[in-house]
Amino acid sequence: MKEEATVGTARRIYEALKAQVLDGTYGAEALLPSTRALAAELGVSRTTVTAAYEQLLSEGYLESRQGARSRVALLAAWQGPGSVAAPGRPASQKHRDKGAAAVRLSRLGAALCDGPIWMPPVSARLIADFRYGDLSAADFPEEAWRQSVNAALRRRRPRLAYDHPAGSSALRMALQAYLWRARGLSCDPDQIVVVNGSQQGLDLAARVLVDAGDRVAMEDPGYVMARRVFAAAGAAVVPLAVDAEGLRTDILEQLEDARLAYVTPSHQFPLGSVLSARRRQELLAWSRRTGAYVLEDDYDGEYRYDIRPIPPLQTMGQAENVLYLGTISKSLSPMLRLGYLVVPPPLVPAFAAAKQLIDRHSPSLEQEALAAMIASGAYERHIRRSRRNNGRRREALLTALKAELGDAVTISGADAGLHVVVWFEQLEKAQEDALIARARAAGVGLYPVSPLYAAGDAGHRPDRAGIVMGYASLEAAEIGKGVAALAQVLRSWGDEKAEAKPS
Repeated sequence: MKEEATVGTARRIYEALKAQVLDGTYGAEALLPSTRALAAELGVSRTTVTAAYEQLLSEGYLESRQGARSRVALLAAWQGPGSVAAPGRPASQKHRDKGAAAVRLSRLGAALCDGPIWMPPVSARLIADFRYGDLSAADFPEEAWRQSVNAALRRRRPRLAYDHPAGSSALRMALQAYLWRARGLSCDPDQIVVVNGSQQGLDLAARVLVDAGDRVAMEDPGYVMARRVFAAAGAAVVPLAVDAEGLRTDILEQLEDARLAYVTPSHQFPLGSVLSARRRQELLAWSRRTGAYVLEDDYDGEYRYDIRPIPPLQTMGQAENVLYLGTISKSLSPMLRLGYLVVPPPLVPAFAAAKQLIDRHSPSLEQEALAAMIASGAYERHIRRSRRNNGRRREALLTALKAELGDAVTISGADAGLHVVVWFEQLEKAQEDALIARARAAGVGLYPVSPLYAAGDAGHRPDRAGIVMGYASLEAAEIGKGVAALAQVLRSWGDEKAEAKPS
């Protein structure tokens, strides 16, 4: 215990001295107190101080000569990031010009800074937080996942080595069988590239298929993180309106030079429409004629409540230019960061090489565990159970919205997925932020639909306030309380407006 305390004290002395060197308290070539003097001043042993000095010497912050006191190395003292302090710089100047050094970023780095990084954590003070994309922790199959992880751990390998960049062969074979059973998608295991969630799949597609200046067609409204990926790659993102039949292919037909089209045909994000059979054929015909690729994001295809899940584009004829993107973030957990791409055979080498350059491969243990879970049937049993649970949550939300708000709202996208879009008939688009602020003050977390539309007036954004309400992380009682509180917010707001009107 005494030895541990000595090491901890030496570490604290080392960190304090290092900080003083870096902030200029000790300028370049400045002499430090002798080990004996500093030990007496701090009330510690000389051995402890000597250990701290030796660490600084080994890292190049100090220089030492036989029989002389240690001094700060010439290039060790800094005024701030990127600038060397002048020898003998007084401590009184140590804070001068802090932050003066300009941040220099690449074009990609600058583009990545344009927008929010992540949503804030859920507040425990909220009655109900309708943030979309979250799942209920109670739905996670802890025992099945634990058994799958244990099974993966028991299969000991003779050595620890890098895996294939496209992913575990066991997982790709399991995914091939699952996609055929669940989605009717026929592919070879070699066409599957395992990625760290659908977001990395988008990033790989942008890296491999899109050059700076290329045009990328995208649904509007649409997934913001996809739009940011393509924009960061230097692409010109062309927003295309959607309606009750999905993407407006009549507008897409006018884009002869687009390199890629990003679509969510089974459940348009966020409005929820399904791309009609006619428009699917038109989309694939456009792809064949122009040579453009189609990236199909099937982000929540497992959740269809009225009929069987909608078949992917890859199940149709003439789909040789289609890339299919799937994820377990909506079926199992967004925290596991596992997804998969099914790419045309000629693209496999490029995607595998790009994946290898980015991070070698996705975590092997999680891949093997997911493979075991799929092979045992536990994954599909979990999906069926989650579909029932989320079906009950969906019904609770629709019932509460109808009872509390009635004709004051219009709901879209309720047939599938894990969220709905709610339009407020008596609130204008400009009042969206005020609605969200009032709701949060009343303990209800709401999220606007406006950021999902491309910047500028595309002429198809409804002039009403709209919110995206996720329900997969809530229970029926929370949903009921949250909608009731929202209804009270709207009533109070209406009363304020009535009182403000001149008699």
